[in-house]
Amino acid sequence: MRFSLIKSIKSTHRHPSNKILHGIGLFLYAVAIIMIISSYFLKTPLNPIILILIFFVAITLFLIGHNIEGKIKATTWVIVFKYIRTYAKNNRKLKIKDNLKRINNDKNQDSKI
Repeated sequence: MRFSLIKSIKSTHRHPSNKILHGIGLFLYAVAIIMIISSYFLKTPLNPIILILIFFVAITLFLIGHNIEGKIKATTWVIVFKYIRTYAKNNRKLKIKDNLKRINNDKNQDSKI
């Protein structure tokens, strides 16, 4: 059974309050990232305490949303980690199958000689 990242994310973001909290948190993330980029390119002063506070509030909103939904273990980082782990596992299986086929082909060619 394949792990679908999109289906997993959709299934953990159904409650309207969770969607609202995630929307606000995503906006705060975007603001923080824009602050970092503008600080770098425009050489504007950046208050790191405000930046840390914005990220902290955004993460807190995400966690509260998942807690409301009853799926606190379904945060994006956990889902992405599961996806990467499943992808690596499936990819490793394919490499093993390819290697076994190559070995069998080598044996068949050796026996013909």
